[in-house]
Amino acid sequence: MKLQFNKKTFFAAAGGMFCLVFLGAWIAPTVARANPIGDFLKNFIAPFAPQAATSSLASPQAEVSLYQPALDYEKAVVAAVKKASPAVVSITISKNVPIIEQCPYNPFPDLSPEFRRFFGDSDFPQFYAPCERGSELREVGGGSGFIISSDGLILTNKHVVLDKQASYTVFTNDGKKYEAKVLARDPSQDLAVLKVDATGFPTVDLGDSDSLELGQTAIAIGNALGEFRNTVSVGVISGLSRTVTAAGGGLSETIEGVVQTDAAINPGNSGGPLLNLRGEVVGINTAIASDAQNIGFAIPINRAKRAIQSVKATGEIQAPFLGVRYILITPDVAKKQKLPVEYGALVRGSSDGPAVMPNSPAEKSGVRAEDIILKMSGTRIDGDHTLAGLIAQYNVGDTVTLTVRRNGTELTLEVVLAKRPE
Repeated sequence: MKLQFNKKTFFAAAGGMFCLVFLGAWIAPTVARANPIGDFLKNFIAPFAPQAATSSLASPQAEVSLYQPALDYEKAVVAAVKKASPAVVSITISKNVPIIEQCPYNPFPDLSPEFRRFFGDSDFPQFYAPCERGSELREVGGGSGFIISSDGLILTNKHVVLDKQASYTVFTNDGKKYEAKVLARDPSQDLAVLKVDATGFPTVDLGDSDSLELGQTAIAIGNALGEFRNTVSVGVISGLSRTVTAAGGGLSETIEGVVQTDAAINPGNSGGPLLNLRGEVVGINTAIASDAQNIGFAIPINRAKRAIQSVKATGEIQAPFLGVRYILITPDVAKKQKLPVEYGALVRGSSDGPAVMPNSPAEKSGVRAEDIILKMSGTRIDGDHTLAGLIAQYNVGDTVTLTVRRNGTELTLEVVLAKRPE
């Protein structure tokens, strides 16, 4: 049924309501509490009676309480940044590069003097070409890092300090400048350690990357674009155990088990820390997806702890080495290759080299091409536990047990992991 307003009806109803409210306001206070009519009128009129303001926003204390969670979160981010920033450094890369100028030259060296006199020397065209006039030291790139010991050990990415012909300078958060030398480059991960000759540096606290959860706050600090030192960006942990292929700085490699974050990471952030809300380092910012927005990747700090310990103990990063090339078996791979199992590592060579490397621990233990390594020391090899990832959990000299399938038979082989050659 469609309703329409009628002026007479509307004013009559309004007048009646006014009388009813006025009558109730006069009767309600005087009727006895036992009077049901008085109680009814009192309850009916209550919604129309003026009410005292009771909004929580009327109280300054209530307003603070309303925004307290946001204030606490903001304070936590600020505190985390203040805690870690003194130990975050910027790294500049310098190199002797040729000085190129435009130099005059004669494109007709065999031209006879008579021909030149015919045109006149003043009208003869001048020709120029690039030429090298010595060299000079120039800044050619930049990255980030963080101090892991008070005597000047700095962790960064290997691709930041890959050029052995370059020199590296470290700028600390307080603006001091130090010449640095590359102490070690990890042969299996995108990690490197620098050393500066000084003491008394502030250091970062290393967290536990194995306890990271999706949605957890992530804070990145670094030398963004090689220009804006100690730039801070905040996001969340977007993904765990990612496998990416990264290229840059003359290095291209597949990195397994990295952390994904949407905290803004830019060129120059490489090697800087990824923090949690406690200001602990949980990752080393390493790569970005160039064709996407806010998709960055960091090496979990637990993967770097072994390298740090190795440098402190031996002065180099010693990575364990098995010596096989392999294809990770998945159900799709098993179907295409007609394999008897849907997990494991198929030992197979490629254009990069043979399946089993000569004089490697794998060869010495009897591993052969086309073997399927099913388990390492009881852990099944699959997408969540790759062979390379499992090897990285051990030290040089450790003995591991391989469960191998060969021609329908399972074998058990013991392997002593060696130091990875550079």
